[in-house]
Amino acid sequence: MGVKGFVEGGIASIVAGCSTHPLDLIKVRMQLQGEAAPAPNAAASQNIRPALAFHNTTTTAAAASAPHVNLPPPRVGPVAVALRIIQQDGAAALFSGISATVLRQTLYSTTRMGLYDILKNKWTDPNTNNMPLTRKIGAGLIAGGIGAAVGNPADVAMVRMQADGRLPIDQRRNYKSVVDAISQMTKSEGVTSLWRGSSLTVNRAMLVTASQLASYDQFKEMIMEKDLMKDGLGTHVTASFAAGFVASVVTNPVDVIKTRVMNMKVEAGAAPPYKGALDCAMKTVKAEGPMALYKGFIPTISRQGPFTIVLFVTLEQVRKLLKDF
Repeated sequence: MGVKGFVEGGIASIVAGCSTHPLDLIKVRMQLQGEAAPAPNAAASQNIRPALAFHNTTTTAAAASAPHVNLPPPRVGPVAVALRIIQQDGAAALFSGISATVLRQTLYSTTRMGLYDILKNKWTDPNTNNMPLTRKIGAGLIAGGIGAAVGNPADVAMVRMQADGRLPIDQRRNYKSVVDAISQMTKSEGVTSLWRGSSLTVNRAMLVTASQLASYDQFKEMIMEKDLMKDGLGTHVTASFAAGFVASVVTNPVDVIKTRVMNMKVEAGAAPPYKGALDCAMKTVKAEGPMALYKGFIPTISRQGPFTIVLFVTLEQVRKLLKDF
């Protein structure tokens, strides 16, 4: 029974992760907006033209007369971010880092889904066949934390591969695959770099799993108890979308900080941009305001909603297919 839960959760997670990968990439790019990006060197800057930029002689002349003024790039929405990615690097760039997504879902989501299933079976009252919400949340916190610790290397690789396109061409890491990313990080930054931001990953995963899995089960039970719908596709879609919204609201601030800490470039002999999660949070709020912690919320909910729907609808179908095994 335990192994079956891991297999079912793993299949559903990989399907959901791959199908919503472009939305996740857009979310990462938006979360990095406003953060000081590394400046290209003089030679490279002559060959780089910002996407969707319009020539303006007045602006150009002003920039030439004040070369030391670095104006922050305008913040744009998810559609503009997607168009910019396609214009700069082609449509295939929307799937940058998908190999890391597959590995991440295989390690992280398979672990958390399987452990949650085990705890759910152990903690469900055999007489009523129900599990109190507090126990669901507890199971989610435990399963999410362990899953995140297992999957952190793939998570770091995925964030870096997704964020690479925003760097100047001469400073891109140009990882060929998730294996290449992990190999290069280990060689240049040490094995510990694979667990950079792990405390954030664990905290976020605990919140995601508790809010996502627990709320899905809770919403599903409420819908069926009140006879609003029967156990079928309509119930699964409704409960999973509600769970996705709850998870997005709860986890977005942690996700923003996690993305920035994982993506920071640490130069040998130089102080890192952020000393840790708290330092990153304080610098982000100070420089960009408190609402910066909800940067990328639209693509987060736009991704979390479909991801959660695909995850649980696929999970329910996989369970039906494997019910006799």
